[in-house]
Amino acid sequence: MSTQPTVNRESLQGKTREDLVAMATAVGAAIPARATKAALIDSISAVAGGGSATSAPSAKPSRAVRSRRTVATPPDDFDSLIEEFAAEAAPAPAKAPATVPTPVEQSTPAPSAAPATEESRDERGNSERPSRPTPTNGGRQNRDFANDSNGRKSRNRRNRNGRERFAEALPNADQPYSGDLIEVEGLLDLRDDGYGFLRARGYHASPSDVYVSINTVRRFNLRKGDSVKGAFRPAASNEKYPALLRVDTVAGFDPEIAKMRPRFEDLTPLFPDEKLRLESDTKSELTPRIVDLLAPIGKGQRGLIVSPPKAGKTTIMKQIAQSIEANNPEVHLIVLLVDERPEEVTDMRRSVSGEVVASTFDRPAEEHTHAAELVIERAKRLVEQGRDVVIILDGITRLARAYNLAAPATGRIMSGGVDSGALYPPKKFFGAARNIEEGGSLTILASALVETGSKMDEVIFEEFKGTGNMELKLDRRLAERRLFPAIDVNASSTRHEELLFAREALPQVWRLRRVLNGLSNEGREAAGLELLIDKLKSTRSNDEFLAEIARGPAPTS
Repeated sequence: MSTQPTVNRESLQGKTREDLVAMATAVGAAIPARATKAALIDSISAVAGGGSATSAPSAKPSRAVRSRRTVATPPDDFDSLIEEFAAEAAPAPAKAPATVPTPVEQSTPAPSAAPATEESRDERGNSERPSRPTPTNGGRQNRDFANDSNGRKSRNRRNRNGRERFAEALPNADQPYSGDLIEVEGLLDLRDDGYGFLRARGYHASPSDVYVSINTVRRFNLRKGDSVKGAFRPAASNEKYPALLRVDTVAGFDPEIAKMRPRFEDLTPLFPDEKLRLESDTKSELTPRIVDLLAPIGKGQRGLIVSPPKAGKTTIMKQIAQSIEANNPEVHLIVLLVDERPEEVTDMRRSVSGEVVASTFDRPAEEHTHAAELVIERAKRLVEQGRDVVIILDGITRLARAYNLAAPATGRIMSGGVDSGALYPPKKFFGAARNIEEGGSLTILASALVETGSKMDEVIFEEFKGTGNMELKLDRRLAERRLFPAIDVNASSTRHEELLFAREALPQVWRLRRVLNGLSNEGREAAGLELLIDKLKSTRSNDEFLAEIARGPAPTS
């Protein structure tokens, strides 16, 4: 019995400070917060010596206890490890010295030291990690258990990031709330996962957006682009967005009535048969009058404005938007500017009273595509209510370029580097334009770039060339001669224009066409436009101009 403490002290000299702290805690020795290694050995030896003098058990029970701990404890069950350690540490420290002199040179260290290490770390605050690596599974588990606090922190960080990405879609968003609700109104932007956000400031994301849960979307049969009015509760401490709890109106109707709306895909498309008059009382505005004569626009038209660079495309589109607003107040106008210059956006917003949705060229391609998708869904919801909607898109070439960058690659690359899958979304956007038999219409006028020197732009234009039923073509040579509007009068036309003109005016329009076509065949396109501009300036309206054509001689060719 007198030699046991000496053996214990020699074996303790080869241990690390962390192991000594664990052993001291296990045997119940009182240790200071900053005890040195020698002080720890003294404390362990004192407790071990006292315990051996009182009980004086043989070494066999200690080996039996050690064997039971290393063999009977499952290596991957940390909960049972903690419970076993608590049960064995409960008796008086008389039996503890039997575990102190156990050699640690064996391949599997006693896992009961891990909880002691955790407790000692809680007492001492932040401590260093064990510097001695052990290749065995038991050592790996001890390190994992000792780093459990850091693991919990990392899991909390992952959970927070998941909530920010709404991977869990805010499961507590529908919980009852006893505080005051805040009124809100905005456009619903649904995600593919089923939940969505109420865009309170236009069509783009903002800090004022409100989260809409999947249950709310299903309960009220909400659709992307719906105008929703309701109330929300403030965001909790672990949430990024407030949550919508009450829905008052959907698209201006009671939510139960809004459920009975028809779906846009089920409506019957027809040829445009009602003209959108662009001509105004202002005599100096010649662009709307020329468009009314050569390429009239009807409700439900799918028009393509084909233009080379610097031909006055944006100016013509702005004049068309202003004319539609002035002469057709019942129409809901949306101007969508994709990948546009910021100064052009400001000019359009100051010139048009309708909605102007813009994504400038310094924004990512994902923002371009997101704005376009929300705009077309908003227009579809209005058409489902029987409204007449006009979308002026500048331009569809840049929108296709944005989808080519943002959409997942399909692996089928066309000429010019265009992914074949990137052309479907803009085609779907452009193809939504139609006149509805049940009431309402969706008119889309989109610009397409040509003669840019880019093979990609050429491929995109060829894909959209036959999809429209109205085409207004601009000529760069006319723009270089400063003839504005630089409209190619011979190449611009509308399919089934007889549905848009009055019966008595249609023959005069055809006579005008024959005159302009004759000048074009002679290679005098500029002369044809100059003649048309001069005649329009000398008359006060298109009706007066067509009356003069009716009184004149019939063209010979």
